[in-house]
Amino acid sequence: MAFVLLVVFWGSAYSAVEVGLRHAPPLLFAGARSVIGGLVMVLVAFVWGGSPNLRREWLAYALLVALNAILFFGLQTLTIAYLPSGSAAVLIYLQPILVGLLAWLFLNEPLPPRKAVGLLLGFLGIAAVSAGGFFGETPPGTSLGAALGVSSAIGWALGTVYFKRAQERVSTLWAVAIPFFSGGLVMTALGLFVESPADVRWTGSFIASLLYVSVVGTSLAWLLWLGLVRAGEASRVSAYVFFVPLVAILIGSLFLGEPLSPSLLVGTALVVSGIYLVNKQSAK
Repeated sequence: MAFVLLVVFWGSAYSAVEVGLRHAPPLLFAGARSVIGGLVMVLVAFVWGGSPNLRREWLAYALLVALNAILFFGLQTLTIAYLPSGSAAVLIYLQPILVGLLAWLFLNEPLPPRKAVGLLLGFLGIAAVSAGGFFGETPPGTSLGAALGVSSAIGWALGTVYFKRAQERVSTLWAVAIPFFSGGLVMTALGLFVESPADVRWTGSFIASLLYVSVVGTSLAWLLWLGLVRAGEASRVSAYVFFVPLVAILIGSLFLGEPLSPSLLVGTALVVSGIYLVNKQSAK
């Protein structure tokens, strides 16, 4: 049940962001989402996270703020502003594939043939999804959205690999709570500078989408993930993470009427296959 809930929470968050962006500018929405989700995680960290050791490890937390919150959440939201939520999920879930490459480069983790094939399939999938914009299958702005999605995935992958290097020095819960909350404040401040709060329409749909993506898609999902990690189930979650973009595409198509173009279907098949091969090796 925890596996199913985690995949559904992560996958459905993309559609929730899509709905929220119909009522608010992207940076202000990303900042509010991150602040609310981070605040919940801060409360949890106060109870179970131990000491954050901020004086000693402030640089580590600052890097996690930049990578896992500002670059990942911020660029993720901008990606969904330009692309359908399902397409954005496929691009951003290049992250598990990039982690395999970066871990090989910087953490001396092995890169066996199966993982190398997975990396290649993932990059071919991104090329296929992006190609839709060049052949008229998708609206203008697709190429920019694809670049933002890949950049979001790179930020998330770098944050994951850096956390692997710093995990002995920082509390796991605080390494989630501080970046989400602090990064949300930074994105909100930036949004107030470049966007207009008057553009936020406080409708029922906006409030529901913001609360869903903040509490369910961020806080509860990360608590489930950390609980599975603590139970020694992280490798099994990683092996099935390829379901997340599939769930995002299905929900976007069923509830938001997002189109299923040939390039998206081909790209999704390649990315999903790549994620499976990369993480299947790690799970074994």
